[in-house]
Amino acid sequence: MMGKAGFRSASVAAFALIAGVATPVAAQDTSAVPLYHKVELAAGFTPDPQFFAVTSGGSISANASVSSRCAGYIANAPDVRLHYTSGSLPLIISTRSSGDTTLVVHAPDGRWYCDDDGGESGLNAMVRFNSPQSGRYAIWVGSYSSGENVQAEVAISELSSQ
Repeated sequence: MMGKAGFRSASVAAFALIAGVATPVAAQDTSAVPLYHKVELAAGFTPDPQFFAVTSGGSISANASVSSRCAGYIANAPDVRLHYTSGSLPLIISTRSSGDTTLVVHAPDGRWYCDDDGGESGLNAMVRFNSPQSGRYAIWVGSYSSGENVQAEVAISELSSQ
């Protein structure tokens, strides 16, 4: 855990096309064992996209624990931990479900990226890294409403959002 001295403002960088970027507040446990999947992918992976089943939601407000720019309710541990070796293509992380999901991603640069409704079909989320870094991405799939948990998939792609 970071002490009060560790919290300081940082400039917001435009690393993501559709993402709210924030510095850590109290934050989630980025080093916790993921609830569902540990994934290793390198640039040019196939098949593309790859899908990973999760259940959305949790009891923690992303708005309060990560950033006021994040929406939804998430668990403490990430749903998916991706170790990614980048290349020249973008990295697109999105959700696919019949419910209203949100997305919170802690990227290798130490920043938080969030989205609500930026993905396909209106209620899905998407974070796009146009020049992704190699390293660890901790991924949370949230439910927009408290107490709602829906079956969802995390889609990881270099070519499309779904």
